[in-house]
Amino acid sequence: MTIETARTTRSLAPASRAVDILGGELTDASLRRYLDGIPGVDAVGLEQRAAGLGTRSIKTTSKKWALDTIIGLIDLTTLEGADTPGKVRSLVAKAITPDPADPSCPRVAAVCVYGDMVPYAVAALGPAHAAGTATGINVAAVATAFPSGRASLAVKLADTTDAVAAGADEIDMVIDRGAFLSGRYGQVFDEIVAVKEACRRPDGSSAHLKVILETGELNTYDNVRRASWLAILAGGDFIKTSTGKVAPAATLPVTLLMLEVVRDWHRLTGEGIGVKPAGGIRSSKDAIKYLVTVAETAGEEWLQPSLFRFGASSLLNDVLLQRQKLATGHYSGPDYVTID
Repeated sequence: MTIETARTTRSLAPASRAVDILGGELTDASLRRYLDGIPGVDAVGLEQRAAGLGTRSIKTTSKKWALDTIIGLIDLTTLEGADTPGKVRSLVAKAITPDPADPSCPRVAAVCVYGDMVPYAVAALGPAHAAGTATGINVAAVATAFPSGRASLAVKLADTTDAVAAGADEIDMVIDRGAFLSGRYGQVFDEIVAVKEACRRPDGSSAHLKVILETGELNTYDNVRRASWLAILAGGDFIKTSTGKVAPAATLPVTLLMLEVVRDWHRLTGEGIGVKPAGGIRSSKDAIKYLVTVAETAGEEWLQPSLFRFGASSLLNDVLLQRQKLATGHYSGPDYVTID
């Protein structure tokens, strides 16, 4: 079974897979038993692996490939209270043509906005809004009372439904960190399942669901691992580090840990789950470290928009600068790790 076939099958019945994994029953007790039985994280070992992956070098001939790959994996983001339709239109223009001086520059994967800005993003994209195509740009909407997640389930589902009805291709939801940290795993699971169902369109297709763990509030690597497994069991198509509103946001060790979870899930089920580090990744240097980590942990197969994204607002600017310097022979970035 291919990753895309498995993803389609998964979207039809996320809870049935959880039943299989949990041993034939889906209860709060069985979920707790499974999550509490996950081995603890060797924090020192994890951080050493992450540090090692960030120190290798990349061939000169691969630098342009790396920079172009990063651009094609970016969710170009504006998530401010002062966002306006005009700002969203400007964001979309940059997403479609990142470098007006170079028509060979690839487009980004998606634009990510608040739900009420989705109609403006869809309209501004026009023909470029071709979800699921090689050159199309998706519209992602944050939902479920982003960034706090402090709202009733009814409000969270209405938030999601409205964004999907407006044309969102992807929903970035936040988990209830208070419920998770209190050990109410069943509540978090049920909310993800319900939001997943709210992503369904009248024609039977669904917006892809990214589940934001807000790892900066989970306190421990063990919690990040448990939350990652919980989100996948409940039907998330992606697991995402952060809202970008809480420090620390994305870090390489946390992203490595999440990649190890999706690697293990793929070995267990054959299903490919995406990973999205978001917040704080601003330089080409750092982004290439993430590419290396993805390739050496989950595999080079994950270096595609359906399985890996960067959530960023300023990263694109530095990548374009380094791309221009490379084209003129004045690339200022250091050497990184090769992905061969």
